[in-house]
Amino acid sequence: MRVLTGILRELAGLFVDDGWLAIAILGVVALAAVVAALTPAGSLAAGVVLVCGRLAVLFINVRAAQRAEPRRALAPLPRGEIRQ
Repeated sequence: MRVLTGILRELAGLFVDDGWLAIAILGVVALAAVVAALTPAGSLAAGVVLVCGRLAVLFINVRAAQRAEPRRALAPLPRGEIRQ
């Protein structure tokens, strides 16, 4: 039972940890569904919306994370220290 609870918590953490990302991806999926229903070439147009929308959301998320902690990974460490 503990293993199942741990798995469910990790799965929920994927959506709760970065809520903006999850909501934005759900928005892209909803937009793709609308495009698929309204356009004659529905599956092709929906695929383009999914790919481009997902890439845009991920790019925006990475840029926001970069602004939150700028160059932390590239900053030099004093001699003898190990990055954690």
